[in-house]
Amino acid sequence: MLWAGLRALIVLTVVCGVLYPLAVTGIAQLVFPGKANGSEIKDDGKVVGSALIGQRYDLPLKEGQETAAPDLRWFQPRPSNGLGTNSVNTQYALLLSGATNRSADNAELISWVKEAKAAVVKDNSTADYQVKPSQVPAEAVTSSGSGLDPHISPAYAELQVHRVAERNHLTVAQVDKLVADHTDDRILGFIGEPRVNVLQLNIALKDLVAKG
Repeated sequence: MLWAGLRALIVLTVVCGVLYPLAVTGIAQLVFPGKANGSEIKDDGKVVGSALIGQRYDLPLKEGQETAAPDLRWFQPRPSNGLGTNSVNTQYALLLSGATNRSADNAELISWVKEAKAAVVKDNSTADYQVKPSQVPAEAVTSSGSGLDPHISPAYAELQVHRVAERNHLTVAQVDKLVADHTDDRILGFIGEPRVNVLQLNIALKDLVAKG
């Protein structure tokens, strides 16, 4: 019985622990190499992130500051404490993942949302464009369930166009076209919602600014 059990262990270890993983990995690399390798996004030949994981775009912390201020040159993602601070040219450092798990009538959550909405209105209003509170979409003031959502809605991207154009000395039309070019439609035309990948959009913005 011991010999039979040992043979079964050896055979199953080789089949399930070696041959099967190698076969699955080989097929994935052959058929879906990008997805199999983490949906990496490259810029200037360097991996700068994944299309599946969000990044933040913040200014360096100042002395005495606990929370970094957003770098308003860039399109901003959904708010989240689960995203590491990044720029377009550095690899991300993931801190944690998770939601607040607070109910919709939680006083602290309501306070957060009100503060976040006021900040979005203030940050995205320019000399010739005033954002109204009613224009602020839900994902601009709430994090995703995982805290890692790499996408924003076209509405939130459009809300940021005037501010991004002003900060980068571009025309509104240029930045508006950039958002339109990087808006993905529903999967198969009916699954999910239109979305914009913030990292890919900011890489395109960096290239546009570099062209002058």
